[in-house]
Parts: sequence; structure tokens; C-alpha cells
Amino acid sequence: MTDIQIRTEGRAGRITLTRAKAMNAMTYEMCMAIDSALRDWRDDPGVALVVLDAEGDRAFCAGGDIADMYRTGTEGDYVYGRTFWRDEYRTNALIAEYPKPIVSFLQGFTMGGGVGIGCHGSHRVVGESSKIAMPECGIGLVPDVGGTFLLARAPGRLGEYFGLTGARMTAGDAIRMGFADAFVPEDSWEAAKAALIASGDIAMLDTFVARPPEAGLTPEAEEVINRHFGGESLGDILNSLSSDDTETAQGALKALRRNSPISMACALEIIHRLRQGTPSIRKALELEFRFTWRAMEHGDFLEGIRAAIIDKDRSPNWQHATDGVPPVAMSMMLRPLGKDVLTFDDKETGMKIGFIGLGNMGAPMAANLVKAGHQVKGFDTADVTVEGATSVATAAEAASGADVVITMLPNGAILRAVADQIIPAMAPGAVLLDCSTVDVESARAVAEQAENAKLLPLDAPVSGGIGGAAGGTLTFMVGGSERGLAKAKPLFEIMGQKAVHCGPSGNGQAAKICNNMILGVTMIATCEAFALADQLGLDRQAMFDVVSTSSGYSWTMNAYCPAPGVGPASPADNDYKAGFAAELMLKDLRLSQQAAESAGAQTPMGRAATDLYQTFVEDENGAGQDFSAMLPRFSKLNG
Repeated sequence: MTDIQIRTEGRAGRITLTRAKAMNAMTYEMCMAIDSALRDWRDDPGVALVVLDAEGDRAFCAGGDIADMYRTGTEGDYVYGRTFWRDEYRTNALIAEYPKPIVSFLQGFTMGGGVGIGCHGSHRVVGESSKIAMPECGIGLVPDVGGTFLLARAPGRLGEYFGLTGARMTAGDAIRMGFADAFVPEDSWEAAKAALIASGDIAMLDTFVARPPEAGLTPEAEEVINRHFGGESLGDILNSLSSDDTETAQGALKALRRNSPISMACALEIIHRLRQGTPSIRKALELEFRFTWRAMEHGDFLEGIRAAIIDKDRSPNWQHATDGVPPVAMSMMLRPLGKDVLTFDDKETGMKIGFIGLGNMGAPMAANLVKAGHQVKGFDTADVTVEGATSVATAAEAASGADVVITMLPNGAILRAVADQIIPAMAPGAVLLDCSTVDVESARAVAEQAENAKLLPLDAPVSGGIGGAAGGTLTFMVGGSERGLAKAKPLFEIMGQKAVHCGPSGNGQAAKICNNMILGVTMIATCEAFALADQLGLDRQAMFDVVSTSSGYSWTMNAYCPAPGVGPASPADNDYKAGFAAELMLKDLRLSQQAAESAGAQTPMGRAATDLYQTFVEDENGAGQDFSAMLPRFSKLNG
């Protein structure tokens, strides 16, 4: 193949990219040749290490060759692109997990696909000309090829900055960011390669390593980045940057306004998910593949390539405004792929899971586990079925032989009753994962019962609602042992976007009720404020524009606004059809007050919110409406 040269020399396997005129852009054939060579050398005793380099001064590899992706995509054929990405990502994982040293020499530009082959090996060398970047958001993708794994591990909020803006890293930046390991002056590269090839001893590289130059980002610029890129959403970051007239902030804002909004929003979400727990290259690639699999059909990729490469007008027509990406659009791009999920050669077979409680939340959670390849036995008293899951007649039958039993039940009394049935049927070492929202006392009692049976109990109530259950974007608040958490972690990654370990058993429920007490109180305050604004003659949109960027900022205002036609789409825009029903909020508030009474804690605002929701649900026909329907209630009371 003229685009790549693969051979063995001395004690080394050698791979050299030879498309210098095309800045060594990676084709599918080149990627597969690298994959094949690495697999051949993995068990070859004559190959002690691998040296990966490229011809030309301009670039190690400036990215993937996307011409064929664009051509096939515009013809409605998405198979070629999906196949390219799937096999490329598998090669990226192979490099990251390779048992022998891989030394890459990264001159000039290393971008996109070049990062995937050059920045995951064990020893990544940069020099004076090195410029590394992940510019994918500019063409309607997310930083991929495992780039989000590196970005998520970067210090401070530099990962968000470099991932969303596509800014270029100097050699010093790349080392600080974790995209490179060592600086070697480029006039020493050939000598370094020769020493490695002759000896097969990776320690020889140390002879040539020099002190890296200062990072391109100054400490002052880094402080600005950390201050503004810590927001939960893209809108948070944009709002924060807009308030700062420094050169760094305004430069970042300008870059963000050029890029694909859906790409940036999803890139930010992936990076945030990977900051939780112990991220892995495989988890990063699997999340990235969810986006790239959909990028041509549902994202901005084809339009981004048209504007940047084909027509070169630099005026892409993105499908969303920079500050207007609906959460549902982001959720759709990142939801699990089911049978199309990215797998790896040595992927383990699915777990055996018992799922008890297949209601509005449980059924889509179980469905996502089935789609990911797990064997699910489901039970529900309402005789609900989930496609692909095996329906059984009793809860005990669902629990028998399961590696993990998941429960999603209405209250603590039912949880205790179900636990009496399933714990005797479970094998020692299995995980009992309760995702219900129940009282702390019941959660801890069931956990103690499970521990006595040598099980691994976890209480993991969820946040995210029915949409999060269907989209695989739930947040789990987990109480229980580290051992149980580690065993259940792959399931959390399928069903949700984040799993936070809150401490010992019961603490997951404690976190959930504290969170929802804040939510209930805040929603009431937000609805009261809108109703007051109406009485004062203040336009609702004007109020939103002020409060959403001022000290009154809150999730209930910015992400779940209770005023129809204001802010992002929410249940208020659907006649308050329940996303999170008012009676469920009342249930959670009552749990918070039960816990407060038990702990001797004073929660006057929580008590007031409980009383208001009780009146709304039980006396004012609020049952079945969304919990944000407090706004029309207050408006009605105000006349």
C-alpha cells in the first residue's frame, strides 16, 4: 500500500504514514492495515515495541479521510461511515490497551483520527512543530477516536475548552493535557528511533527527552477557562463567557459560535459522563459511537463537511441555534444503540439480570439493558412485557440465577415485601440494585437483610424522569459498597449518564430526597415569581431573560421553565402533561419530611413545599399534572 509502510526492523515493528501530500489523512484501508499489523505483532517475540511515525513536515496525521463518508452520506448510504467509525474505534482501543510499548512521533498537525492512532499509545513524543487539536465540533461531530477519554482526564476545565472550541495545543499544552508524554527536539528524532529499533528497550527514549517548552496557555488564560467552562450545559458556558470581556473569554465565545451546537452540547455531555467514576477508553468510544452512528442521518456532519470542505463557504446552516439545543435532541443523539452498540473483540457476554417492576420507568430501563446484549428476566404484577426480555411468573423466578437483580417499586413497604421473596432466591455475591425512591429506613433495612444473605446491596434512586429512562440518560445516586458498585457499573453506563457513589447503604435515598426537596422548593419559588411578574405587568420572556442569566438562575428556570413558550421546551409547552407528576413530587417531599423528623432536622421550606403540593394534589385536582403546573395554580389564585 502506497499510503502506509509497515515492516519490522531490528526489535521493532514499524508503521509509517506516507500520504504527506494529503497531510497523512487516515483512510479506512490505512486504519485496517495498522490494526492487522498490531494484532500480528502482539504475540511476536521478535517485536519488543512499535514505532509509529509519518513522512513530511506538515503533519503526523491531520485527521480521517472523510471524502467517501460525505459522498455516501449525501446519497443516503450511512453504512460506509458507520463501518469506518466502528472499525477505527476498535483500532483506537487496541492501541490504548496494547501490551507492548507503542512510541508515536507527532510532528506538525495531529488532529481527529491522528489523535486516535497517535495519542493512545504508551509513549507519545512531541517536538517543536507539534500542534494537536480535536476540531470535530466544527464539522458536526464530537471529539471522537477516544479523544473524549483524554479530554475528560485533563486538568481543570481544559478538556471542555479544547474539546468544544477545537483550539490547538502546543507541545507544552499537549503534555499538560495528557495527549503527549515527552518532548524530544526534532533534530534528535531519527537517533531516538534508531536506538529504539536496535535495542527494543523503551528506556532508551529517556536519553533523548528534554524539558518541554512552556504551555501555550498562560496561567491567566487557564484561570479564565476554568471559571467559565465549568457549567453543566452549553448554555451555562455561553452565558458565563458573555459576561467576560477578556481576550481569552471573547476568543472562546467566538469559536463556540462557529461550531455545531448539537455537537458541542453532546461533546460536553460525554466529557461530563466520563468524569464520573473510573472512565475507560472503551466507555468513551462507545459513547462517541452513539453520536457518530447518528451524525450523518440526524446530526450536522454532512452540512459541516459541505461548508468546510466541499463548498468552502464557511457558512454552515446548523440545525440548532448556539444557545438553543433542546435536551431531547441531545438525549436522542446519545441514547444507547441497542443491537448496533459498539463492541470489541473480547467483549464479555451479557449479564443475567432480573428486573422487577416494569412500570413507566422500569420498562424502558430494562429495554435498554436488553438492547445492550444482557439477558433480562422481567416480572411485574401488571403483567407488563418488554421486547427481548423473558417474562416470568414471580419475582423470585426473576431473581433466581441472576448476576444482578434490579427493583423499581412504588414504596418502602412493597420493597420490603419483594425483598422477602427474592433474597432467598439469589446466589451469594449477586447484586441487589434497588432503583426505587423509598424511605431511608426501608432502604437500610433491606440492605442489612441482603448483606446477611451475602449479597451486595445498592440503593440507587434515579433522576431524569421517563425521558431519561428511555434515552439512557438517568442519574443514579448510589448507596452501598464499592464492590457492589464496581459490579453494577456497566449497567449504570447503559441506563444512565452518571452514577454518583454517595456512601454506605441508604445514602443514595438520602441524596435523592435532599435533591428533590430542593427541586420542589425551587419550583414553587419559580412559579410564584412568574405569577408575581404577571401581577406587576412584567413580560414573562423578559423575566426569563433576566433571571436565567442572573443570581436567580436555577434548573427549574433554565432547563424546566414552568411558563409556556419561554425557555427550552418543557411540559409547560404540552399543557403540563406530566414529565414528573405532581403526586410523585409530593411523595418525595413527604419522604424528605419523614427523614427530617427521624434525624431531628429543621426543614421549614421543605415542610411548606410539602403542604403546598399536598393541597394541589389532593384538594385542587393536581394529580396527573406535571409538578410545574404550580404556575397556573398561582396565576388562578392571583385572579
